[in-house]
Amino acid sequence: MQNILENLNPAQREAVTNFTGPSLIVAGAGSGKTRVLTSRIAYMISQGVAPHSILALTFTNKAAAEMRERIEGMIGGASRYIQMGTFHSVFLRILRAESERIGYPRAFTIYDTTDSVSLVKSICKELGLSDKENDKYKPRALFSKISRLKNDLITPVAYAEDAQFVADDRKRGTPQFLEIYRRYVAQCKTNGAMDFDDLLLNMVVLFRNNPDVLAKYQDRFRYILVDEYQDTNHVQYLIVKALAMAHGNVSVVGDDSQSIYSFRGARIENILGFRRDFPAAQVYKLEQNYRSTQTIVNAANGVIARNGSSRQLKKECFSAGAQGEKIKLLKAYTDREEAELVANEIRQLGRGGTAWSDIAVLYRVNALSRGVEEALRRREVPYKIYRGHSFFDRKEIKDLLAYFRLIVNAGDDEAFKRIVNYPARGIGDVTVGKVVAAARENALSLWAAAETSEDKKIRGFVELVSSLAAKRAELPLYEFGREVAVRTGIVGGYKSENTTEAASALENIDELLNSMAETPEDGELPNLEDWLGNVALMTDMDSEAEADPNRVTLMTVHSAKGLEFGHVFIVGLEEELFPSIKDGDTAEVEEERRLFYVALTRARERSFLSMAEMRFIHGNMAFRRPSRFVREIDERFIEGSVAESRQAPKPAWEPRKPSWGAQKPSWEPRKPEPPQRVAPVAPDSRFRKVAVTTRPDAVSAAPTGGSTFEPGTRVAHAKFGRGTIEEVEAMAGSTNAQDLKITVTFDDRAHGRKTLLSKFAKLEILT
Repeated sequence: MQNILENLNPAQREAVTNFTGPSLIVAGAGSGKTRVLTSRIAYMISQGVAPHSILALTFTNKAAAEMRERIEGMIGGASRYIQMGTFHSVFLRILRAESERIGYPRAFTIYDTTDSVSLVKSICKELGLSDKENDKYKPRALFSKISRLKNDLITPVAYAEDAQFVADDRKRGTPQFLEIYRRYVAQCKTNGAMDFDDLLLNMVVLFRNNPDVLAKYQDRFRYILVDEYQDTNHVQYLIVKALAMAHGNVSVVGDDSQSIYSFRGARIENILGFRRDFPAAQVYKLEQNYRSTQTIVNAANGVIARNGSSRQLKKECFSAGAQGEKIKLLKAYTDREEAELVANEIRQLGRGGTAWSDIAVLYRVNALSRGVEEALRRREVPYKIYRGHSFFDRKEIKDLLAYFRLIVNAGDDEAFKRIVNYPARGIGDVTVGKVVAAARENALSLWAAAETSEDKKIRGFVELVSSLAAKRAELPLYEFGREVAVRTGIVGGYKSENTTEAASALENIDELLNSMAETPEDGELPNLEDWLGNVALMTDMDSEAEADPNRVTLMTVHSAKGLEFGHVFIVGLEEELFPSIKDGDTAEVEEERRLFYVALTRARERSFLSMAEMRFIHGNMAFRRPSRFVREIDERFIEGSVAESRQAPKPAWEPRKPSWGAQKPSWEPRKPEPPQRVAPVAPDSRFRKVAVTTRPDAVSAAPTGGSTFEPGTRVAHAKFGRGTIEEVEAMAGSTNAQDLKITVTFDDRAHGRKTLLSKFAKLEILT
């Protein structure tokens, strides 16, 4: 017990040792939240609480694994019996065990976003609602709305009963949304599939319709702990509340100041109203920040204090660490120059001995990464971009997973459609259309309809999948996965391509198959259904593996939550960009401010804030205003001022203020100024859209692919930038004299020497 409690401050120790009854642990940024959670669980077990009676819910598999590892370090192997994992993974296990109670097969499929959007698209097609003809019915937007409704526990029946919903659909020009929603839910059920939202929604349905099942799990989980409670949505809140009502031993940990996921359905009201649901709850505040300097903590406190007091849990975070350097403000004239300033600072940090992996660039939207990427490449600074789910979104991975899904669940129509002609086996759209028609006419799954088809190629596909399914009981999981990858022709197809891309695909397939050989913590041999469930809930953040981890990280602020870095750059700090709203209501502005608070508190040593006076928005250069969040930082904690004039000289090209009635600024040469720039910025190729013809190095109107392409000619490419033609060669076998192979050495060493086809490259001659 002494090992468990050592190194805890008084507030942390109090939160750890008082584990009976309801409690709310308000954990400020960097306050040792994970240490308190793990210590609390270890302490409970040391006091005689049975490990299997503890339910600990997190939001990422990575967080759950880290917590389990820490607990094991404190109390040993007993940690393996704790019911710990993400909401989705824990509830998936329960739904598998109780699937008959809600009318699903035990081996139900989990649809990811791609599957769901594909199903919505098929439904729109059945209803004659082409997204190309009617942009009101975009499948991805429709599914996003369905997801939001499920998170708020609004089923198609509840939606139909609300006259306001139906009236709003008519106004928006989407009167058939309700029918799409109905068909989507019905088709998922027919296919034996649940999407991510169903894993939560169906838990509510299970408990609501089966009181005996609820009582069983209330008795099993005598102690409930929830991490990041401010990120729970309405359905998660209802499940936790239902499980805890019988005994009241529920502890939730979170920080209302870091509630930033309302777009996913998260409700800050859940943590703000916890004491309303559990009036006897004790509140413990963790206010000491162990991560950041005093300067960063004080600056963040000043910003978040601007949010309304009625929507905050009062706390005053402090740091016992060093005072630290002031937050540095980087002001640029254009977004291109902003990227250059950021890259220069990063390069200087690297030269000073800072590891690249200890530096992060955060932005409000993914589009802002491009300029920073280019600037880092020019300086040969290694970087990585986190976008989430990318490994499992790769085509080769989704194709192989579709075979596994169809083998497990023959009713999975989305898997069937994806692989019926992959690898290509001569089954065209007309043939598939006949199978779909037969399935709809006879109320069958596509697989059942295919089994009765007389088409030889369809029959061949059915026999292949059936023979593979028969192998499941004969082979260990890894060997079975390898058998599917080889016999379907996926591996052979990539091997025959003999390209770099194909080699990469084979490596990814091998990585996926390797995960089938891993033994779970409980030692039980894995089966295909459980393995598929784990894969469906996995993200890149959970399984990130880098050949070279020493890279600068580029990511959105939302993705950075829960992480920390020595040095953090927050870019694009301008109105309508961060905050991303123009005239939002109070709640929207407050969430954007919380998002900025999260970004600021990711840094241990130093924060850098950057902005541009002008930025390309929707293809046009627009004037920008500094973000209100920068202005809200106490000037004692910031180096520089938004109001100061820029120290660096402005670029050689500037916008002329538009005359009355003009829609866009034109461009004119700036009057010559003495050169003062320490690190000159290369001319921005994007200005070609609006530059006057007298600009030096302007793009000529010479047609692409013409005879003007000669060795030594300077050219520009939309992706690779500027370069010099080295060789020009006519295409063999082409009757068009303009079809040329052009070898160009690009100025940017990251691209180097490339051979391009003139009719596709769209090279522009520079004069």
